[in-house]
Parts: sequence; structure tokens; C-alpha cells
Amino acid sequence: MNHSRPIAASLAPVLAGTFACVMAISFLSCGFRDEPKKETGPTARVPTIGLVFDIGGRDDASFNRSAYDGLVMLARDAYGHIRDDPETDFGYMLDIRVLESKLDGADREQLLRSLAEEGRDLVIALGFLFADSISSVARDFPATHFVLIDGLVPDLSTKSSITCIEFAENEGSFLVGAYAGLIAADRGPDARIGFIGGMDTPLIRRFLSGYTAGAAYTNPSLRVSGRVLSAFVSREPGGFNDPKRAGELASVLYQANAAVIYHAARASGRGVFEAAERLGAKAIGVDSDQASILAASNEQADQLLAKVVVTSMLKRVDRVVYALGQELLSDVPIPGGYRTFGISEGGVGYVASGLPADVVTTLSDLARRIGSGELIVPKDEQALADFIDILR
Repeated sequence: MNHSRPIAASLAPVLAGTFACVMAISFLSCGFRDEPKKETGPTARVPTIGLVFDIGGRDDASFNRSAYDGLVMLARDAYGHIRDDPETDFGYMLDIRVLESKLDGADREQLLRSLAEEGRDLVIALGFLFADSISSVARDFPATHFVLIDGLVPDLSTKSSITCIEFAENEGSFLVGAYAGLIAADRGPDARIGFIGGMDTPLIRRFLSGYTAGAAYTNPSLRVSGRVLSAFVSREPGGFNDPKRAGELASVLYQANAAVIYHAARASGRGVFEAAERLGAKAIGVDSDQASILAASNEQADQLLAKVVVTSMLKRVDRVVYALGQELLSDVPIPGGYRTFGISEGGVGYVASGLPADVVTTLSDLARRIGSGELIVPKDEQALADFIDILR
């Protein structure tokens, strides 16, 4: 059976029947908000949110794009607007401002500080590279609540003005890795699979561990050392925004008989797709439904790239951003500290649309087992080695 058919452009649920709307804690809700009452008089105050993108910008078709999609949904449902984007002007009941680095991230603290100086109620930073900056700014603006997505600030409590949000990327990567294993099995016993990371960090290696474990689970030939090929664009943050180098690395892996390559490289992932399109190969996207985003583009080059993306691992930054905004609007104090979102919370998953029915059945069963705790996905290299030893 051929398990390598491209996906359709539409986005499927992360898990069938699981967390169809917003996820987790006090902000699990579905449907639209009732139209808010329009306060009048001198005491009326519009809630405000600020967000700073990570390297790659709003149009990375990945991590940042997912966050922006969450803001758009929030503005729509709350009758608000995002400044400088006329297409998101749904009203005046919520004011949102987004900022993007013009200095390859060197101005992270300056951007956060400018939003806090405006008196914004909630300021969101995307990416672990903001950890030091957000700590510094939060000390100077105790009345603002800060959220760091994909990063860690130590020694927080529920009373802190910083909330750190992480995802179980290894769990979502396990599912797309399981599909990659099936694709390799169709290619033949000698086929390999590949992985391209943007920056060599423990976070990105968590993607790789889950991906390798999923592939080894469905394809015994991939349990042998050296059958899952991997490369990292850089040891520096610029690795997330270097599609040329990512494309060069992907070409090497494809030529080494990688049946499919999964990337966790944000904007650099475009280079992986370009290499796949040039070589007639297949790729797996990350964070957002990258095939759908590319297919919706007016650029013919993007539409061609969409055809090589067989699925994407979904990291629901959009849901988290939306849910945080709903908490703010509901006047529920946002607790400080730490939150992690995995499969059971609806935080990670995969694009199922267009996949063969038997593949969806297999992946849905794996997702159920992971969500219930029956199947524990490794987070690092040692846990991965132990996992594969058990499979052998």
C-alpha cells in the first residue's frame, strides 16, 4: 500500500473529538463569545495585548504564523482589532499590537519593553530566546503579565507575573515519525528517513527524539543506528531563518536515501521543501498546517512546495494565544508558573486530512495511547535509546 499520498489543504482536528475548540485549564470553551457589553463613560477601558515574534517573523508559515492566527481568532471573537492589519479590524473592544525584530533578535528586550511601557495588560513573547529579556522587563513592570511560549524562566510560582508555556513536541513528533516509518517501509528495507533542526538545542532535539521513536515503532528497520539521518542548520539562533543552508542539508539527506524529511526549523523549513520539490521527494512540516498555508498562497512557487508536504506536526500555539486572551477578557487572573501542553491537552497533534484511512486509524490509536499515558514518548537521547531497546 502506498502511504505517501500528499495531504489535502484543509486542516483536520488535532485528535478526533478531542478539544475541538480552546484547550486547558479555565479557558476550555467552544464557539463564539457573546457580544461584549460596550462600556461608556470615563471609566471605560479597553483590554490590551502585545506580542513579539521570534526570528522568522509573522510570515514564517510555522511557529509565528500559528501565534498570529490565534490573535486573529481572538480579535474576531472579542470584537477587537490588531493594529496595522486592516483585515483584522473587528471592533474596538480589544486592542492588540504585534512587533517584529528588525535586528535578527538583537532588540528582543527593547520590543518587550516598548509594549510594557504602553501599559499593555498582557505581553507575549514567542521563543526560548526571550527568556533573559522577559525576566528583566517583568521586574520593571509588575502590573503587566508576561507569557513566554517555548521558553523557561526559573523559580516561578503561581503568584509570579510570568507564565512559561511549553509543549510536548516529542509527542506530536512521535505521530509524524510513525507516518515517516510507514513511508520508508513503502520505499523498501534500505530506506532511511531524515530530520533537519533549525538550532541545535535540547528543545529541538526533543522533536528529533519523538520523531525517531515513532519511526522505530512502526518500522523495525529504522531501529538500527544510522537509519534516521539528522542535521542542524546552526548552533546559533540564525539557524531558524536560513532556508538556503537548510536546503543544502536536506539535499544531502535525500541523496542518502531519506524517503522523507521532517523539519523543526521554522522559517528555514522552506529550504527543506524546496529541496524536496527539486528532487521529487517528500517532507513533513511543523507547528502549522504548512501544506495548507503554502497552497493558499498566490505565488506559484509556494503552491508547488505545498505538494511535497505530506503532513505537518501541529503545535497549537494558536490555541494557547487565544486561550490566554480569553482569560484576560474574562477578568480571570492568569496564574504565573509553568504549563505544558501535550496530546492529552490538545496542544500537539498532526494534520490528518488527506492521509490514507488506515494511516489515520494507526495514528489515532497511537495518539489515544499517548494521551492516556499507556505509551510514554522519549524526550531525550537516553530515553530514546531505552525505548528502542524495548522495541527490539
